[in-house]
Amino acid sequence: MSWIQNLFRRSPVKPMQEHMRVAVECARKMTALLEAMAVGDRDRIAAVRREIDELEHRADEIKNEIRENLPRRLLMAMDRRDLLEILDAQDSIADAAQDVAGLADQRGMTVPPELAEPLRELVRRVITACEQAEAVVDELDELVETGFRGREVGRVEQMIESLCRTETDTDAIAERAARKLFAIEAELGVGTVFWYQTIGWIGDLADHAERVGNRIRLLIAS
Repeated sequence: MSWIQNLFRRSPVKPMQEHMRVAVECARKMTALLEAMAVGDRDRIAAVRREIDELEHRADEIKNEIRENLPRRLLMAMDRRDLLEILDAQDSIADAAQDVAGLADQRGMTVPPELAEPLRELVRRVITACEQAEAVVDELDELVETGFRGREVGRVEQMIESLCRTETDTDAIAERAARKLFAIEAELGVGTVFWYQTIGWIGDLADHAERVGNRIRLLIAS
């Protein structure tokens, strides 16, 4: 019996939390990736990409085991579809990080000096959003135990509100980064397209984190 099946003997929530932990670790790798890109260290970029690929593969393995072992009918305060939708949002965090790393490695991207600080700020805020979503997922077992009622619900709702504010911050930071990018468009030429895509994909990490929180908020409201 695999370790994840052992977890399922108690609750499918624990494997969900483990999956989220790995997905958020992918997001945290954005810091090392960006620093390697800032100095044009192609070997380090490739190494970080491999680390993210390994984490994303691990997340996929956990995701597939959850899908295979999740009962059709759950004796819980939420149904199978709810869990799968949360799982999909979590998995998108790992996928987006992998997309960013893949593009950076394939093109050997070096951060233009004008973009360095906006991108650092964006990455920091995106990671905060992902960690806030992870904290919300860590409360799922408590929510299930209380039947999505009581004081715990109010606390989690506040956590989700904070997550949503963080995601709004990332939108504003991403827009500032895009404006910086377009100011040097003539210098970058076709590279502008790839940097615009990179900014968008980094911002997507926060979007997916918010989707995790909003999916749990719907559970609370139902």
